Amino acid sequence: MADATTAVAALKDGIRRFAAVRGWEPYHSPKNLVMALASEVGELLEPFRWLTGDESLAACHDPARREAIADELADVFYLLMLFSEHSGIDVSEAVAAKMVKNEQKYPVVGGP
Repeated sequence: MADATTAVAALKDGIRRFAAVRGWEPYHSPKNLVMALASEVGELLEPFRWLTGDESLAACHDPARREAIADELADVFYLLMLFSEHSGIDVSEAVAAKMVKNEQKYPVVGGP
């Protein structure tokens, strides 16, 4: 699966099925999911603690660290998709609406 060819709906469906067969839905309230998300974001932060910007970029390309970073990124994304599913917020619509707000809030000044 690659970002360029994978639909958000397909990811959400896979995540929904994974949780359903394990009987995890009772624990997936918006509050619990946001708390788990905050924990996972903390785990994603850990490999970058005290690194410079250049060092953090290098960490993403270091095979020894990349898999662990990717695992934490996947955990964060997984929980975001579960939150979207259980809150009824369509993530694609939310991102599109937020981009419109951001374009108004941060207009282009000058140009390249």
